[in-house]
Amino acid sequence: MTPIRVLLADDQALVRGALAALLSLEPDLEVVAEVGRGDEVVAAARRSSPDVALLDVEMPGADGIAACAELTAALPGCRVLVVTTFGRPGYLRRAMEAGAMGFVVKDTPARQLAEAVRRVHAGLRVVDPSLAAETLVAGRSPLTARETDVLRAARDGGTVADLAAVVHLSEGTVRNHLSAAMGKTGARTRAEAVRIAEQNGWL
Repeated sequence: MTPIRVLLADDQALVRGALAALLSLEPDLEVVAEVGRGDEVVAAARRSSPDVALLDVEMPGADGIAACAELTAALPGCRVLVVTTFGRPGYLRRAMEAGAMGFVVKDTPARQLAEAVRRVHAGLRVVDPSLAAETLVAGRSPLTARETDVLRAARDGGTVADLAAVVHLSEGTVRNHLSAAMGKTGARTRAEAVRIAEQNGWL
């Protein structure tokens, strides 16, 4: 039997190594590439031709959801399984919209993770059931694309002028987007709006 070729992308070397070791114990799985940044995923996949890519959400360079979208566009034959510490409803919805076939949390037992890889490789969807239920209840993000961009820029603080320069909008427009985002999240401050949006996986 030809083993399923797996690419691992996680910015934590210990976690990446542990996943590689666990998956390599399975006779039908072979880890063919490991990267620690989201912007390295596509290049590594082109070199190693994986069947399935396991992508973490939180990575430098590009997050796992952006990397998923790039990978499925560049190599549509490679299936994506998002594996994350953060089981947030917004992440699940965004990952599926980006082309992921599966979404599981990192505390999934090794045998179940290996089985998730096999199922995704077979073209089946694999989603953590409790997270799927939360996602249905939570619904879509109430934020517009521009409000999301402005809140992402606001993560690192800075003045309204700083944010305007980052997102290429006028200061007045940035204020309007911040005000709208605060209203939609029920936040009293911009920092609180960022925190709420992050907790829901909307950023």
